[in-house]
Parts: sequence; C-alpha cells; structure tokens
Amino acid sequence: MEEEDALDRAEALLRELGAGTLAHPGGTLLAHLLRVRSRLAGWGARPALRLAGLCHAFYGTDGFPSALLPLDRRGELVAAIGEEAEAIVYFYASCDREASYPMLAGSDPRFQDRFTGTRRIPAPCLLRDFADLTAANELDLADLDPAFRERWGPGLLALFTRFRPLLSGAAWDDCRRTLDSAA
Repeated sequence: MEEEDALDRAEALLRELGAGTLAHPGGTLLAHLLRVRSRLAGWGARPALRLAGLCHAFYGTDGFPSALLPLDRRGELVAAIGEEAEAIVYFYASCDREASYPMLAGSDPRFQDRFTGTRRIPAPCLLRDFADLTAANELDLADLDPAFRERWGPGLLALFTRFRPLLSGAAWDDCRRTLDSAA
C-alpha cells in the first residue's frame, strides 16, 4: 500500500469522523495526530508505524476515551491504512496501562487488553512500535504544555527509562531532551 495514498485515506477518514473538531490538548485531535505522525517520521519510523501514529486514537485509548470508530468497524481502518498499521493502532488503543506498563519492558513482557481483559506476550516488534508510539504521543503533550511536563514529566521519564530497551535511539534521545528538565 502506498504510504501517501494511505495517508490521504486516513486523513479523510479522520476528518469525516470529526477529529478536526474534537478538542484535544494543543488544539484538536487531528492536529495532535498529525504532530505524532510527524515526530515518528522525524525519528525514521517505518511507514506502518507512521500511519499508526496518525491513527492511534481511532478506538480511543486508556488515557483518551473518545473513540472515532467502534471496534466492530475495524475493517474501515484496515481498508484505509492496511493490516499492519491497524494492528499497531488496535494494540496501542487496547492497552490497559495500569496493568501493562509495569510488565512490558521486563524479560517476560505481559500485555493486558482493556477491551477483552485478555493477557498475552506481545511480539518484540509490536512492543518496540508500542514504546515509540507511546513516547511520540506523550512527548507531543509535554512539548505543548509546560504544566503537563512539570506534572507528568518525571513519571514519563521513569516510564521511558524502563522502556529504554524497546525504544529506538531517536525516541530515547527525544525523551531525554524533552523530559530531563522536568525531572
């Protein structure tokens, strides 16, 4: 699937579903999603992860419950961005953060799906994608809002320090650059 075509389809779907008018820290949800995709591109992320960055909030998240699509319409997102990118979006959206974050970077990583309650051991590539997408998402918020960075920065830096084995070098460098001052 051509990335440019997929980007056009994804952005059209985002606009159709209201992401351009849905309030989100730093403006609209669409503005945030575009920044997350851009940050991932700047880190050299592969096309499927960049597409997932643009679409990561389609099903809502543990931290942003507003879903653009219900789970029974996942096929629409697959048609727009492809199976690999949509699988990253689902994984990101389905993360039960409280249950999963402490377990993801260890030698026996465990992930709990907040939609189904099931636990599993994710593939290493999916864990790396998840870590970079999580960092891109949170760093966007930290960049835009000094109060957010002040309040959440030390905890995020601790989280990303635990995630360090999963993060790309560029993501880790950005985490340190953005969050070190908050710690």
